[in-house]
Amino acid sequence: MQLVCPAGNLPALQAAVDAGADAVYAGLRDQTNARAFPGLNFGDEELRQGIAYAHARGARVYLALNTYPDSARLAQWQAAVDKAAGLGCDAVIVAEMAVLDYAARAHPALPRHLSVQGSATTAPALRYMHERFGIARAVLPRVLSIQQVERLCESAPVPLEVFAFGSLCIMVEGRCQLSSYVTGASPNRHGVCSPAGFVRWEEHADGRRSVRLNRVLIDRFEPAEPAGYPTVCKGRYAVGGETFHALEEPASLNTLELLPRLARAGVAALKIEGRQRGAAYVASVTRTWREALDRYRAAPAQWRPRPGWQSALARHAEGRQTTLGPYHRRWH
Repeated sequence: MQLVCPAGNLPALQAAVDAGADAVYAGLRDQTNARAFPGLNFGDEELRQGIAYAHARGARVYLALNTYPDSARLAQWQAAVDKAAGLGCDAVIVAEMAVLDYAARAHPALPRHLSVQGSATTAPALRYMHERFGIARAVLPRVLSIQQVERLCESAPVPLEVFAFGSLCIMVEGRCQLSSYVTGASPNRHGVCSPAGFVRWEEHADGRRSVRLNRVLIDRFEPAEPAGYPTVCKGRYAVGGETFHALEEPASLNTLELLPRLARAGVAALKIEGRQRGAAYVASVTRTWREALDRYRAAPAQWRPRPGWQSALARHAEGRQTTLGPYHRRWH
């Protein structure tokens, strides 16, 4: 299985490649990618350097063009496809059909991967995307059980990529109605559930901190309590006389224990989430998964997840806890 790792900037790209990534995925500094954070992503020259660095070490670079353009600005996404082809990217990761159609017609030799934000969860959907737009791979949304992934691997017309580690989303990928309701901004084109311009931290006299998103109080932290990046779904709310994580507790997806099962199913690639994270995160998580994959490849029958791997991944998890998320459903 290919290990596909995040590259939010050039140092993260280099860290991922040095730690053993088979491929990295990156974005441009505009709304064509779904991680349009201030200070992240690539200009033309940086992307050219990153591609050269990766290719010199046998790794690939995929350009994420995974947002939904409005009709007035479709040309910007088409120009980004042209740029990916011109700079020598190994594939584009695309969600929207008009962008896929343009890429297929204008650059047929450039591989097209269906983004997780394309939300294809059935074999007929994947067949349509393959027959109509010639996709070479599809990234599955993080809503499927392991049994559903196994069945799709049996019937899909293209290789499948699944998320292996990183943040989870309880909504349809990148189209959160919670954050849109609170901020009035699209989390897809604005790159994050909580755009920085809407986040306000308040320091209290007793050392506590409160965080508001567009004036809506979504959490309050004790003085020594670690605070992650604030999102509506992982906030704490007063419900029925109690204050708790009413929607979702902070936790990260970690499928390491499922590695043998994913391999036997025929999953083509494992994806690490986190283009918004730093180079240290990328290096540590990539190195851990690289070792796990190499040991599985060398001796599949004897492979077991090592405690050291799990503790290394837990250090980078939201809330310092991990979950199998939708992969694990007892009722399946």
